[in-house]
Amino acid sequence: MKIHLWIGSLIIVALLSGCARKNSGQAESSAPAMETPAGDAFTEQIAPRYAEGFRMEYKSGFVLVDIQDPQNKQSSTYHFALVPRGSKPDGIPAEYTSIDVPVRSVICMTSLQLSNFIKLDALDRVVGITSTRHLFNPEMNRRLDEGKTVKIGIEGNFNNEAVMSMNPDLILISPYKRGGYDVLKDVGIPLIPHLGYKETTPLGQAEWIKFVGVLCGLEKEANERFAAIERRYNELKALTAEGKVAHRPVVFSGELRGGNWYAVGGKSFLAQLFKDAGADYFLKQDERSGGVMLDFETVYNQADNADYWRIVNSYPGEFSYDALRDQDERYADFKAFRERHIIYCNMKTTPFYEEMPTAPEVILADLLHIFHPDLLPEHTPVFYHLLKE
Repeated sequence: MKIHLWIGSLIIVALLSGCARKNSGQAESSAPAMETPAGDAFTEQIAPRYAEGFRMEYKSGFVLVDIQDPQNKQSSTYHFALVPRGSKPDGIPAEYTSIDVPVRSVICMTSLQLSNFIKLDALDRVVGITSTRHLFNPEMNRRLDEGKTVKIGIEGNFNNEAVMSMNPDLILISPYKRGGYDVLKDVGIPLIPHLGYKETTPLGQAEWIKFVGVLCGLEKEANERFAAIERRYNELKALTAEGKVAHRPVVFSGELRGGNWYAVGGKSFLAQLFKDAGADYFLKQDERSGGVMLDFETVYNQADNADYWRIVNSYPGEFSYDALRDQDERYADFKAFRERHIIYCNMKTTPFYEEMPTAPEVILADLLHIFHPDLLPEHTPVFYHLLKE
């Protein structure tokens, strides 16, 4: 019940904040103005093909955007009307919150959101972020050092003064995560959900670059960058199409955390990625698309003879098989451990979360190189590699 009430309040906040910004005489953003005449806006349209979390409808003088959890078609839908800055078109439905575009300044709540701005060379629009724990991008680190971008705290513990000091045009949020966005309601800044992390396919997640592209007035750049991602991804995916690989190895993922093993279901983003790389996920028959919590015995019963084990963690120093065994001696019983087939990424040394969402073709190439090395013999791993001794 609390979750339903909170989501409902979030919708109200978003609607009211859009109106408040439109009518209250609030000071404009301190970011440099990038005025775009109405006649020059939306010259190239955005049409998502893989992403299921946002839909766009082009009208005369504005664009209607509907955003919904792609994993739950019964969830709340968020409605926004993107309006060329400086124009006042007629005919916008009452349930849509108007957002002036192109936006000049944004606060990002997640690395996935930030990855879209990195890919579009639009980091100058990002004036606030949350955690910098796994931040590698040199331009964003420089902006933080110079005070052009500020840290606003973490979900549930935001620094409203920091938010107001940057006075962004909007804040991108992840409403189905920890949240705490209700504390921002007095700031009077529109909150727009970015649900790329809820997509169940790699290309669906990457396609949210188009959503950010239309917000920033960079539709052409977004379409071009995604087209390149899509082309390469599908080229690689074709290499493992049915009948093209003699053996599809089985792979499992995750580690124990607090006595529980956290994995994802068989209809998830990760399961699809393994399938496209010519492997079978150990929970491929599971119908869930989100997280799955298991005990060790359940995982062992289903994955003891799996060929590969994928691990992503943040380990201080050089991770190794000995370090993994030290965490839990039972790990050494898995076939993937014994045969030294652990696929590994250390987030302390790799810009995984800030680059991976808009680089599914690179992730796919890494996995293909591991599962079927004869298909990509010259590939140099970027994110994933086989764990060394």
